[in-house]
Amino acid sequence: MSHRNGKATSSRSLAGSRREFLKTAVGAVALPYFVSSSAMGADDRPAPSERIVMGGIGIGNMGRGDMGNFLGRKDVQYVAVCDVKKGVREGAKKNADGRYGNSDCKAYNDFRELLARDDIDAIHCATPDQWHAIVVIEACRSGKDVYCQKPETRTFREGPLMVAAARRYGCVVSGGSQRVLQDYRGVVDKCWGGELGPIKSINVNVGPLPRPCNLEGQPIPEGFDWDMWLGPAPWAPYHPYRCSGSFAINGTSWRSFSDYSGGGMTDWGAHHFGGATFAVDVRDLEPEEVIYHDEDGKNFLTMQYPNGIQLHHNHPGMGNMHVVGTPGEKREPKPVPSYKGQGGIYGDFIECVKTREKPFRDIEIASHTMAVCHLGLIAYELKRSLKWDQAKQEFPGDEEANRLVDRARREPWVL
Repeated sequence: MSHRNGKATSSRSLAGSRREFLKTAVGAVALPYFVSSSAMGADDRPAPSERIVMGGIGIGNMGRGDMGNFLGRKDVQYVAVCDVKKGVREGAKKNADGRYGNSDCKAYNDFRELLARDDIDAIHCATPDQWHAIVVIEACRSGKDVYCQKPETRTFREGPLMVAAARRYGCVVSGGSQRVLQDYRGVVDKCWGGELGPIKSINVNVGPLPRPCNLEGQPIPEGFDWDMWLGPAPWAPYHPYRCSGSFAINGTSWRSFSDYSGGGMTDWGAHHFGGATFAVDVRDLEPEEVIYHDEDGKNFLTMQYPNGIQLHHNHPGMGNMHVVGTPGEKREPKPVPSYKGQGGIYGDFIECVKTREKPFRDIEIASHTMAVCHLGLIAYELKRSLKWDQAKQEFPGDEEANRLVDRARREPWVL
């Protein structure tokens, strides 16, 4: 199944709609003297009407890598790029055009123009974190499937809103952490295979926490839409460290600062906590309690799940992904869920766009992972333990903590 503007359609009718679009396009422009055999699918590529038509929003650093993975697939036709940096989007357009030997890829500064295109089936999003929820929800409203880079959410409230949009409009929405399965497969296999017995706990070491940003302003570079880059984040003067896409979390990139990110707790936490919750099989749950520890000047956390499993954060003396099981007790092995299709997490997404199945990192699972990150951030900020109600998405009777479930957004970028 596929969809258009929130209405489910069969893959056959979708292919027909693409063909109609192509016929319209051909009738509207002058034809070239020659049509390449590759354009007709003669190089073992599916015909244009059978390819997934894609665009990308946020093409710097990780977005450039995502684009390369989708652009390299024979079953994808990559037609549009969007970035608020002129040089980045022009470079991305050149890359796509070089792939197909034409100049057809369109470049946009405003993601809404890309989403307004009826010929695009799916997008990938690798913007800074403050934009993820808005882009994903608007893409779903436009009838487009989404591959969203981790960390998928910046706040608790965003996760359920993204899940609701995906379900309401019948969209496939995949989170973008390739490390959950690939990096931690050894731990996953031991846990799911039963050799550790019933699992008691797992530890994740990750950080640092985000910091405020008080950098002085500098002149905005030519061709950079700074106001659009900020989007829903508080207004602030331009500084290259505020918007650097560097993967460092040391105060020299947007990943470091609380206005845009949750620091290492969310940036790397999406990977580590994702792998940990997968390994101990609590991907469908959220902790019911986080216990704040302050022992000998060291702060760490224990997340308590309803089924009794504990997830520690930075527990002293425990390594990353350290699992405590029950040796000698039997645990029935279970098959490990994996990617669909071919080509890792990117192939999993494309396969699910075709079949309408839920992807390996379905947005609901990704949202549960991010809930662990947000619980940790709030417990560290308040320096105390917390109770969490997954069903109500609130801290019962805790007004101080509930104020941190979401963040104010700069108009018009509200949810």
